[in-house]
Amino acid sequence: MRLFICIAGLAFAGLAAAQHHSSHPYAGQQERSIKSLSADEVAGYLSGAGMGFAKAAELNGYPGPMHSLENADALALTAAQRDEIGKVMHAHKQEARKLGEEVVRLEKELDALFASRSATPQLVDAKVQSLAEAQARVRSSHLKAHLATTALLTAQQVDRYKHVRGY
Repeated sequence: MRLFICIAGLAFAGLAAAQHHSSHPYAGQQERSIKSLSADEVAGYLSGAGMGFAKAAELNGYPGPMHSLENADALALTAAQRDEIGKVMHAHKQEARKLGEEVVRLEKELDALFASRSATPQLVDAKVQSLAEAQARVRSSHLKAHLATTALLTAQQVDRYKHVRGY
């Protein structure tokens, strides 16, 4: 009986915590330096990380440069392919980092509009438009890296890539 009461108490506490979190989903986020981005998201943008931006390509059979290089042996990449994919990866990472810095900067500016109480509908529209364009450039960069990588692979290597990646 004592074990039952203990388990029931733990279950109730877990339910109460889940209900509290769901009624206050942003609690704690007001302390972020950029309210709309987590520290992981900022780090992802600044490092040029994938962050799911290329899922449309990846999950439709367009290999990405990073995972192609990680699986170079399984894909039987030639030395020339490794070199060319490495160049795609390097150029893409440089571009993605630069574009990511722009997104982070624009998010800071949007946050500052609200923090300073100077947000107006016109300023918000302009900043959000700029931010959306910057985010689109980041995503496009990731997708184009998949296109460039796929062009360097044979059909058999693309099939192996999908298998190795679990698709």
